[in-house]
Amino acid sequence: MSRSKFAVFAAVFLAAACLLSCKENAGNKTTLQIICRDGKTKTVKAELAITPQEQQTGFMFRKDIPEGTGMLFVFKNEQLLTFWMKNTPTPLSIAYIDSNGIIRDIFDMQPFSLETIASTTKARYALEVPQGWFAKEGIEVGDRLKITDKIK
Repeated sequence: MSRSKFAVFAAVFLAAACLLSCKENAGNKTTLQIICRDGKTKTVKAELAITPQEQQTGFMFRKDIPEGTGMLFVFKNEQLLTFWMKNTPTPLSIAYIDSNGIIRDIFDMQPFSLETIASTTKARYALEVPQGWFAKEGIEVGDRLKITDKIK
């Protein structure tokens, strides 16, 4: 195979791989409920990021993340979590959530930033949403994510 044919093949292969990794996790979605301390319940439609590949990719390369949607990262055990915004063009907010569903931290994250955003305590879940969504919905540290069998 000539160099030019190989280069074209490699470019097509990489583009296809990127498109597949950027594709939404259509089969792995759920509706989450967040119970605020005032008793009100808020909902968000979330993709689940469970596998290491899903967690590594997250919202990378996504230019449109509709209001009321997000991505829930589910880890096997509680641990100190760190996230960054490499290759992520959309501003996000992240909530770190413990095994009991209690929101322990909420941070805003800037597009394409390589700064790591770390949880202040051990967490089992991280919920990413469009930046400002938690504040608009009145969701605060201390509110609770309802844990269902689908996300355990």
